[in-house]
Parts: sequence; structure tokens; C-alpha cells
Amino acid sequence: RSNRTITKEEFDRIAAELAEAVADMRAKQASITQADLNLHFAAIKAPILVGAVIAAGNDPNRLWNVGIVWEPGTGPTDMYIKRHPVPFGEYVPARSILTAVISRFDRVPKDFVGGDEAGVLQLGPARIGDVICFEIAYDAVVRDATIGGAQMLVVQTNNATYAGTGQPEQQLAISRLRAVEHGRSVVVAATSGISAAVAPDGLMLGQLPEMLPGSLSVVVPQREQLTIADQVGWLPEIALAMLGVLWWAMGVVSRRTGTNV
Repeated sequence: RSNRTITKEEFDRIAAELAEAVADMRAKQASITQADLNLHFAAIKAPILVGAVIAAGNDPNRLWNVGIVWEPGTGPTDMYIKRHPVPFGEYVPARSILTAVISRFDRVPKDFVGGDEAGVLQLGPARIGDVICFEIAYDAVVRDATIGGAQMLVVQTNNATYAGTGQPEQQLAISRLRAVEHGRSVVVAATSGISAAVAPDGLMLGQLPEMLPGSLSVVVPQREQLTIADQVGWLPEIALAMLGVLWWAMGVVSRRTGTNV
């Protein structure tokens, strides 16, 4: 992914929509403006990766799930659009047909649409690969980020719906697997936990439990080298699948001819 500068129009729209989302979460108890956001972020004195839901371009009926790089004093400079929205959770396939017979789908009034670029973002001195929620389970999404130059991986996720189930532990386990597979540190930022920092060898560097507020300050290594998994991608899987089909075909032939394979 090549960096692009966010235009003033995009800046204003993102800032306004993000402010609107924050105001909504606070039950609109306060009027939050772009200046308010800049003030809060400037107090942290560091670039921030912000999760947000915004309108998809100029289409008010479609949404993007995004990670936005917010620079203190500057505002949003770059963003990643989630590539794999969740069916029936973030969009309804065959909406016109299903909503006519299943009223519950009205709870998903707008469809999320996916982006088409890897989530490689410059966050201060770090070149990160942004992955949103269960995109960590998609081989291509994570591999595209590392191939694209990410020196570490960041997983932004909201697991509140699944609190008290095995889902947060499952997602963290997948994140640890990705750390080893791609030789990258992985930082998981979860709204309700489990937030964690994982070393490139899969060891835990820090962790916050579910449903408890807290913060982590961890030094994580940055890596540039590509692993064998990065370089070969799906080739081993394809080769093994073809070998399995070949072995099956040879077995069918041997039964018909009465010969041993």
C-alpha cells in the first residue's frame, strides 16, 4: 500500500463522523467537535490508531469499518478500510430477499462494504499492518500486510458481544499464531478485552483481562525480514490438496483394476 494524504474534505468528514460516533456512545451528553478530538489526542503527545465507523465515500447508505491514523495537531492522515466485513453482522447478503421474510435483519439497517488495500500504515516511527477484528483469521489479509512492508501487526477489535465466551481467547490464540507465522510482533487492542502484546516468537509480553479497564506499556520489536510463510503463501496448501486428490484418484483406479497403489 502506498501512503496517500487525506484531503481537507475527507479530514472534515472523518472528524465529524468520528465525533458523531463518540457523541452517540456517550448518549449525546456532550457536543464533541473536531477541535475537541484534536485537543484530547494532542494531550497524549503521540500518534493514535483510532477505530471508527464512517460513511463509505459519498454513499450515506453504506459504511466503512476503518482504522485511522490520527497525528497530534494534524488530525487524520491515513486510514485502512476493513477488507472482509462479516456477513449478517456487518452486512446482509441478498438483503432485498432476506429482509422481506426475516424481520430481525432490520437490526442491520446499513451494509458495510470492504476496502481493497492492505492495511499498511505509518504510525509514528512504526510501520504497522492494521487488521480489524476477525480479519486476523484470513491468511491473505495478514500476509498482504507483511508483504506490503508492515514491521508489526495491530489487531483492532470489539469483542463486547462475546464477553464471557471463548471467542476472545480464540482470537488471541490466532494472533499468537500469526506472530510466529509472519515473524512479527502483534498488538491486540480490544474494547472489552483481551488486549495483549505478543512477541514474534509467540510469547506474551503483556495482557489485560476481559471487562476490566487498564492500559499496557510494552516495548515490542519491529521486524522487516519475510518468513518462509510470507514468501510461499498458499503454495504448500495447494500442493498438498493436489497430492490428496491425486492419491484419491489413484485409489479409485486401483480398486477398479484390482491393482495395489
